[in-house]
Amino acid sequence: MFLAKVKGNVVSTHKDKNLVGHKLLITHPINVEGNYIGNKDVISLDLVDSGIGDTVLVVQEGDAVQQMLNNNVTPVNTMIIAVVDNIEISNK
Repeated sequence: MFLAKVKGNVVSTHKDKNLVGHKLLITHPINVEGNYIGNKDVISLDLVDSGIGDTVLVVQEGDAVQQMLNNNVTPVNTMIIAVVDNIEISNK
């Protein structure tokens, strides 16, 4: 799981039948201060109606992605599962 910023949309006229009706977004990993980390964008399936500029929580690969979709045949590696409203870090 990682934090990311939504950078854009992906538009596809043809896609896997299990992805019909789902939105694909371009995300980029960030640190807790909101700064981009790494140099790779990630295409993520959006389940929470996030948009460009939103800070989101992304699940990457593994059983969690397939469990959220209730099947194991959808070709998805990353999925947006939450829009982050606030990050608070305690020094205690």
